[in-house]
Amino acid sequence: MTFWFLLLLGLATYLIVQRSVAQITRTPVWLLWLVLMTPALILSGWTLIYGAQPPPPSALVIWPSIICILLYWLLFQWGRRTPRDTPDQPQAIEQSAIHPTAEPVPVRPIEPTEETQLRNCFPWSVYYIHNIEYRPQAIICRGQIRTTPTQAYQQIKANIEAQFGDRFLLIFQEGFNGKPFFVLVPNTQAAKNTSRPEQITRPGLALFLVLATLATTTLVGATITGADPKQLASDPNILLQGLPYALGLMTILGIHELGHYLTARYYKIRVTLPYFIPLPFFLGTFGAFIQMRSPIPNRKALFDVSIAGPLAGFVVTLPLLIWGLVNSELVPITDQTGLLNPEALNPKSSILLALLSKLALGSELTSNSAINLHPIAIAGFLGLIVTALNLMPVGQLDGGHIVHAMFGQKTAIVIGQISRLLLLLLSLVQSGFLIWAIILLFIPLIDEPALNDVTELDNKRDILGLMAMALLIIIVLPLPQAIANLLQLSAE
Repeated sequence: MTFWFLLLLGLATYLIVQRSVAQITRTPVWLLWLVLMTPALILSGWTLIYGAQPPPPSALVIWPSIICILLYWLLFQWGRRTPRDTPDQPQAIEQSAIHPTAEPVPVRPIEPTEETQLRNCFPWSVYYIHNIEYRPQAIICRGQIRTTPTQAYQQIKANIEAQFGDRFLLIFQEGFNGKPFFVLVPNTQAAKNTSRPEQITRPGLALFLVLATLATTTLVGATITGADPKQLASDPNILLQGLPYALGLMTILGIHELGHYLTARYYKIRVTLPYFIPLPFFLGTFGAFIQMRSPIPNRKALFDVSIAGPLAGFVVTLPLLIWGLVNSELVPITDQTGLLNPEALNPKSSILLALLSKLALGSELTSNSAINLHPIAIAGFLGLIVTALNLMPVGQLDGGHIVHAMFGQKTAIVIGQISRLLLLLLSLVQSGFLIWAIILLFIPLIDEPALNDVTELDNKRDILGLMAMALLIIIVLPLPQAIANLLQLSAE
């Protein structure tokens, strides 16, 4: 099992490195791969010599990971290619400004006689323009910024609108060479010029999906309580036993999406209503989602919209989980005890879960105890998982948007890559994270930029973002021995 897991981890790591950094560093891919694989090789060697028990010392997990990440970064920077004055992800920029489901609409490009007008939109005291590059679906303007990013974007945006009306959306983005540049992309919404505005809120569909998801989650909830499917057919009232789970889970998911929705509406972003995804098995639902049909104006709005969902969902998750834990039963730890077994959940699988379990159950919870979760506790535990998964700082997940808004696109790509690899390493200790790690491999690292993607956040938002990442860490990391001793959960 260890061999096949190591083989899968090695292949996945190599593909990540090959796709992410091979084009921007001269350091051999195999060397970067070997550095990243070293902690996994060390842990595999420990398992091969000593077996699964005893677990490896924490120092053997932490220090090789820290050293290898630093070494990887040094090797990456040592071989980094000199940025050339070439287009910086123009395709990603174009797709970000136009909703991907929108039909392409012919937009009249800038004619040669209009280039003078375009250049006049860039005052030398604001943004001294060097050259203009014409692309099939974008016009890239490169130069030297002479004022603050906020003032530059606002002034040039006003100039563009004065000269060209609403023909273009203006994107301000930082290139991989560290220099900000402007991109004009066709404004397809304005080009449609239809008398009837597009209807994006479909309350009938949203209500239908809510009712369908309530039915599927209630059915799954009844199954969780031990109801026999044959009994359900003869006595439909047994379905009522599944309502606590269904209402708890749907409340968490709904509040999460409502946080995104209301914040997006605050920033006047065109957004759909939250839509649930019913599923007649597994958890009863595959979550909920909203769709934004207009670009995000700046990194401040990107941060606020992204963090509103996980924080709102977490605020609801906490009281539901604590109440559910209070009403749960303690069972002895067995071989089946684990992170994903609601009938024998090991609270030490997560720092936050252990703290909340000790708060709810007190001295009754010992080192030999597992928890048979109440249906409400199952919903609350799934709320923690949803919060953690969304806070993963990768690509277009909420966490990816958050680190993008905090540090910029370039740094967010590096953070996302490191996060995917760390989760793969963590799955050596917590096998329940392997599915998450595989899912993250299929999420692109490049996030869609805001229109003004250069202006940085204020200190309050930076601190809030770091707190969100700290929340992610205490959810996914297992309980350290030192804290287990304080909580009287250490092994006898």
